Amino acid sequence: MRITSKGQVTIPQAIRKKAGLLPHTEVEFAMVRGQVVLEPVVSSTGDSDWAMAALQKARGTANEPMFRGWTTDRIVHFPRSED
Repeated sequence: MRITSKGQVTIPQAIRKKAGLLPHTEVEFAMVRGQVVLEPVVSSTGDSDWAMAALQKARGTANEPMFRGWTTDRIVHFPRSED
């Protein structure tokens, strides 16, 4: 991977997904023990941004193969069940 002349680099999709970095996520860089660390910026509005990010991340997951044939009620209650 190479940094462009504008200082840009593309974060691989697998890493973005694993880190929960959604499009338009504000990030900040830091140096930690000689390594560059990238983290999402926590905004002053707090929980509302976290909740929106969680909803965006979960969007479309009911289409996963494991949920095929399930009713909406069963999908909604699945996170609360011990199944």
